[in-house]
This record gives sequence, structure tokens and C-alpha cells, in this order.
Amino acid sequence: MRFDPPLETGLLLRRYKRFLADVRLDNGEELVAHVANTGSMLGCAEPGSRIALSHHPDSGRKHPWSWELIDVLGHWVCVNTGLANRIVEEALGSGRMAPFRGYPVVRREVAYGESSRVDFLLEGEGRPCWVEVKNVTLRSGRGAIFPDSVSARGTKHLEELARVVAHGDRAAMLFLVNRSDCGSVAPADEIDPLYGETLRRVHAAGVEAHAYRTRISLGGIDVEKKLPVRL
Repeated sequence: MRFDPPLETGLLLRRYKRFLADVRLDNGEELVAHVANTGSMLGCAEPGSRIALSHHPDSGRKHPWSWELIDVLGHWVCVNTGLANRIVEEALGSGRMAPFRGYPVVRREVAYGESSRVDFLLEGEGRPCWVEVKNVTLRSGRGAIFPDSVSARGTKHLEELARVVAHGDRAAMLFLVNRSDCGSVAPADEIDPLYGETLRRVHAAGVEAHAYRTRISLGGIDVEKKLPVRL
């Protein structure tokens, strides 16, 4: 996935009201940027950090700047959760995710379950595969953990995937680790024990768990390698 044009950099002054951030660009200009992230952004919102932003001057938006990346200990981390599905969609189309090869049809945002929409429905000659994507940014030790705050919505998605498996289809939770300094993924049991408990239960019932790490630059983001999911 390419950033076009490439991102501009600055310093994070503060994040507030969840969706807003005060930023000072490298040229000294101070502005308010939109934050496309509903989580706590734990470990990824430290004031004074170097960040990267995209500019959308012709969008008609109240805040034409969007916060995309933050530098954490010398590694770019993607905090814009809206990009995760774009990254995954490109990887699916190019066959870079081996567990999901062989599906010529990739549909996005398909309704299923109880008032839910799955991120991707993959269809082909065999069983369809329902795929839910989570953007992972929180690091603990040498691995990544999810979620970074209590996520009732995330737990609901796991239950929906389990029902899909019970009806005979494939279903998978796909953790996209949007930082390059983690070697595995695990549930964040200390933050949301119910999510971890549910993930292990539905995995035992047939819901697949996969994780991929990205390689990030100011020019774009690419899927780099598959990571183990430690349950």
C-alpha cells in the first residue's frame, strides 16, 4: 500500500477527545489532525514523539490532516486503523498470505451474524472463508498483544466467527501487526481477559488465528512476514 504523496513529519503535542491530535509540523506550523483510531493507543501516543501525517486539502474535511504513523523506539507504528483492511486486501490479491490462497473472489464488509459485518468474505470452489482483521499496535516484551483496551466489539466478532464455523464454513481472525519490532502475537489478558478467554475457546472450536507483520516507511506499508499466534 503506497502513500501518495509520501507522508509529512512532525511532533505530536497531544491526543485528545479520541479523534483529535495537536501536531507541530517540521516547518513549525501547528495544526489539529484527525486520529482514525478508537482504541487507547497505549504506548503509541506519547507527547513529543515523531509522527507522520497525510494531507487531504481537497477533501472538504474540517481537519484535512490525518495522523498515520508514530515513531516508537526507532520503529514506525501505523495508528490509522482504517488502513489495515487496505493493506490486507492488497496482500490477499497478490497471494502473499498463504492460508488464504485459492479464493478468486474477495468481498469486503459483508453482513453476517447479529448486525455485524465481516471485513472479508473469500469465495471460490471450496468452503467460503470469513476473515476478521485487527490492527495491532501494542508491544509487550518482544511480542505484540491485542487489544489495547477492553473490546466488547472484538469479543462479539469472535463469537460471530465461531457461529460461521459451526455452520460449516471457514473463519479466521487475522491480526495485522502494524509495526516491525514484534516476533509474535498474543491476547492481552491483563487488559481484556474476556477477549483472551473467548479467543482461546473459539480457536479450539475451529476459528483460525493468523498474524502477519508489516514493513513500514514514509512511502508505504507492505506485509512482511507471518508471525506465530501464542494462545
